[in-house]
Amino acid sequence: MMKSFTSFVIILILLPLLSSCSTFNCTRLEGLLGGNVNLISLAEKITDNLVDEALPPLIPRHPDLPILTSTFVYNDDLEQTSRFGRLLQEYIGARLVQRGYTVREVKLRDTMQINPGSGEKMLSRELSKITTDQPAQATLVGTYSLINRTLYISARLVNPVNKNILSAHSYKLCMDDNLLAMFGLQRQMEDQDIIEAPSESTLDKVFY
Repeated sequence: MMKSFTSFVIILILLPLLSSCSTFNCTRLEGLLGGNVNLISLAEKITDNLVDEALPPLIPRHPDLPILTSTFVYNDDLEQTSRFGRLLQEYIGARLVQRGYTVREVKLRDTMQINPGSGEKMLSRELSKITTDQPAQATLVGTYSLINRTLYISARLVNPVNKNILSAHSYKLCMDDNLLAMFGLQRQMEDQDIIEAPSESTLDKVFY
């Protein structure tokens, strides 16, 4: 009975840690308590921080005052981005809509492109085919830098008229295998120096 109670107490203590297990990545506990970074949760956190601290405050539910989102780019080369930068933009845009803000789809073509066999397309990354008249109350911009497995992210909401920064936040996270793959990278052998999860005991194999 005492053993069961002790196990229950340990589980209660570990639950808050396990809910954010990616925080143990890049530590010696990664093999035991580490986990994948939830990119959607990260985007929601970035969005909420930027919106809640914007000065002047953003105006929700106003179709004529949308927020534009841009792709996150490399800090050392603003012309380069990645799958990570594009996904982060999409997820932040979705979170803004969930919070009641109008988000203008800047990649929308003026006309629908119909291709037999591949469907109908309205999105484009070709600047000449994208409407340029985009009034907005704020524009999301962001950069990131990679140092080994550490990813540094800077996100800002900027007034597109006077270029004033309405809010800004920085983030640091350890890249798991999925995030590394978005950049075409993988972990080096020296990154494997972590504590591995305990293996199943022989008694457990016999009796359970």
